[in-house]
Amino acid sequence: MIQIIPSIVIREGKVIRVRQGDLSDITIYKESPVDYAKNFEDHGMEVIHLVDLDGSKEGKPVNYHILEAIHGHTNMKVDFTGGIQTDGDISKAYEYGADYITAASVAINNPSLFASWIMSYGREKITLGADARDHKIAIRGWVKDTNKDVLDHIEYFYERGLKYVKTTDIDKNGMMTGPSFGLYEEIIERFPGICVLASGGVASMDDIKKLNDLGVFAVIIGKSLYNGSIKISEISKFLANGS
Repeated sequence: MIQIIPSIVIREGKVIRVRQGDLSDITIYKESPVDYAKNFEDHGMEVIHLVDLDGSKEGKPVNYHILEAIHGHTNMKVDFTGGIQTDGDISKAYEYGADYITAASVAINNPSLFASWIMSYGREKITLGADARDHKIAIRGWVKDTNKDVLDHIEYFYERGLKYVKTTDIDKNGMMTGPSFGLYEEIIERFPGICVLASGGVASMDDIKKLNDLGVFAVIIGKSLYNGSIKISEISKFLANGS
């Protein structure tokens, strides 16, 4: 069954949501990251995707203290992402409580280093962030576009042992128009055995069920959960019953 992973995006210590990566179009939420994490845990979710947006812009993680607080106050596993560029960044993330890390920019800027992480830290601990706009990878919190095709990018690391890939269709992020089912289907068909974490555009439990039917490993949800389009009680029921 598909895993449902809530996203907590941090900017200047606040939980926010961003539409299509546009930092002029953000929503700030009043509850603390720890309060959200506790609520997600209470409703049966086991993993959080914690996005250090400040770290993405700085090119190095910034919000380790929030990672530490979530780790200290919940039993949630944390997939930490945002600005991870070095072995030192990964070691520090693990020290502060991360269970996994997702990295994106370094995989474009230094692919051999990222490939080495799959081996040195283990393919269960490292996720490739392959977020795309018009099928082309975008990095640094989606503010820098590249000419790298998303499927070619995944293929390079798949051939080097990659197991987990998180892919967001940036144009759909925060738009509540449904996920890029076609893109996830392409990835699953082209790379047998890969575990896809789908993100962006999820607006309903029907979207999640369709992703489950496609064979998607996990879905990362944000806006639909925060604005109530997907009720947390619906997720609890789905996780309990498997449907």
